[in-house]
Amino acid sequence: MRHVAIRVGRAALAAGLLFGGGTAQAASAEKGKEAFIKYGCFQCHGTVGQGAQRESGGRVLYNTQMPVEAFIGYVRSTNRQMPPYSEKILSDADLADMYAYLQSLPKPPDYKSIPLLNQ
Repeated sequence: MRHVAIRVGRAALAAGLLFGGGTAQAASAEKGKEAFIKYGCFQCHGTVGQGAQRESGGRVLYNTQMPVEAFIGYVRSTNRQMPPYSEKILSDADLADMYAYLQSLPKPPDYKSIPLLNQ
């Protein structure tokens, strides 16, 4: 139960934060999906944040345990495996929307629950 409460709390934080003007507005998963595609994030991270299989591919992003503030900070500075995105390219609102989109994605089923994989 504690994990559910933490996850719900993080999702609420992501949904409630918009970093601009000092006012909190709800982040939009729908707008986040549009921005994720528009800015090419899907090219390395997959259309649903599943990551890429190739060596130079992006990391898995769906179901991230990273707080929204850390997510935004990472996108701004990165670890040099991807280009940093300044506020001129992606606003904090865009990133909060992307985070809401990534948090809205369902976790894939456990492989043990897929009959074909258990034969």
